[in-house]
Amino acid sequence: METFDYVIIGAGSAGSVLTNRLSEDAVTRVCVLEAGPSDWHPYIHLPAGFIKTFHMKSVNWAYQQEVGPYTGGRSIYAPRGKTLGGSSSINGHIYNRGQRQDFDTWAQLGNRGWGYPDVLPYFRRMERRIGEGDDTYRGRDGNLTVTTMDWQDPLCEAFMNGAVSLGIPRNPDYNGQIQEGVSYCQRTIQNGLRVSAATAYLHPARKRPNVDVRTHAHVTGIIFEGKRAVGVRYNRGGKYGDPLEIRATKEVILSGGAYNSPQLLQLSGVGSPDLLRSHGIEVRHALPGVGEGLQDHYAPRSVARVKNIRTINELRRGLSLWVEALKWATTRRGLLSLSPTMVYCFWRSGETTESSDLQLTFTPASYKEGVQGQLEDEPGMTVASWQQRPESRGYVRIRSADPFQPPIIQTNYLTEELDRRVVVAGMRLARRLLASDPLKPYFAYEDFPGPKVQSDDEFLAAATERGTTTFHPGCTCRMGPANASWAVVDDQLRVHGMEGLRVIDASIMPRMISANLNASTLMIADKASDMIRGKTPEAAAKLPEYA
Repeated sequence: METFDYVIIGAGSAGSVLTNRLSEDAVTRVCVLEAGPSDWHPYIHLPAGFIKTFHMKSVNWAYQQEVGPYTGGRSIYAPRGKTLGGSSSINGHIYNRGQRQDFDTWAQLGNRGWGYPDVLPYFRRMERRIGEGDDTYRGRDGNLTVTTMDWQDPLCEAFMNGAVSLGIPRNPDYNGQIQEGVSYCQRTIQNGLRVSAATAYLHPARKRPNVDVRTHAHVTGIIFEGKRAVGVRYNRGGKYGDPLEIRATKEVILSGGAYNSPQLLQLSGVGSPDLLRSHGIEVRHALPGVGEGLQDHYAPRSVARVKNIRTINELRRGLSLWVEALKWATTRRGLLSLSPTMVYCFWRSGETTESSDLQLTFTPASYKEGVQGQLEDEPGMTVASWQQRPESRGYVRIRSADPFQPPIIQTNYLTEELDRRVVVAGMRLARRLLASDPLKPYFAYEDFPGPKVQSDDEFLAAATERGTTTFHPGCTCRMGPANASWAVVDDQLRVHGMEGLRVIDASIMPRMISANLNASTLMIADKASDMIRGKTPEAAAKLPEYA
């Protein structure tokens, strides 16, 4: 039987970073198992290709959530990357770290070494920022290239001017000292091509002789000897492929993401005893927090019809699209180099809110009702708005003992009253932004939720009718002290009560952060790599506000 020092399950954002860092030690042998294929498909690397990979089951788990109390009877689609680079290979390329209080809250929950001064050095270490930014907060020579949107669009400029007219300041760097304000998006795109975790970390590591990356390797279970993880079982080629086993002399590292990591722990007998027994699975280790606590950002999208200017809706059709394709082929610029979001706006839902609890995005485009990722035919512009730090929590639970069955995903959006209040405040702010004076030359009328919607209850009904995931699931294997009933891993990301087993991905977040999750997932893996290797952690950042 083949043996390695480390077996990493999942070659996504976290798995790619871990592979790179752990294999820097030439004597350390690392094997990475990825259920999906290699990231060869051109749509992965073409920035606008996200609109194709969004539904492409060859590189996407394409999960469906359960109907929730506030989803209007709808099952919301939940794409997740299933290829080298994971979701960083199919996402919207956005680079957004979050607010310092997010990480300080993690530390306050009993997680030593996870406050903002502790994690900032790892954000800096991994980042190669091209563009504006104070080097106190930004990195310049890391693996991951971060650029700012270079699409100068009159509608985007008018939107940002509209934000300023409402008292929301321009902020040249929302990943710097403060997040609040409005600006063009920062993204992981360089020279018109996606920079995924695979291209930044995994592919360079694959050149080393001590790295073995295996695709189409669907892990079906973790092998234990007593309370120690010693290897994994997987099928080479998927459900009907060859069953194989592989051993790890040091650690098994689970980096499957917020849906797949808890699912595999449960399939392997680690989780709620009642859940495991209900599916005929032997309880290897009782850990009731596995799969519980799921959080995600829920976003209604407000749409306005546009006049006097062309939007992306028209640019992607007919001759215009051919012109844009030629532009990208010759200059790596234009429509095909774009992300789904152009402008980010962070603001507060009320005057008494201490920091921004709303995130809004602007795109000079609009999508067909009920069909995410498919542009409309008539001109439109969209503002998505969501609560940054939701209180509502759901769960991920196995559907059966079959490792090829998708898990049950219940996010429970808006079940907490605070979440409902903040999402309504976000929709009201989106309306004011779209109707602001700088946008008036282009604003025809509000299409959704529409001018008839005025009361809080009507806004909430509209959010229930059309809100969707922002593709930021986390918190299903939460980091916390051993005496916390909800905790799955300790602050070294070791599974409580087990040996040789860690979880390292977005599932370990104890609370949702004020951001898209990919940047922080990469940071988590980078920081964890030092823990695994026994290296002295990066020195905490010395910031005046923490003096």
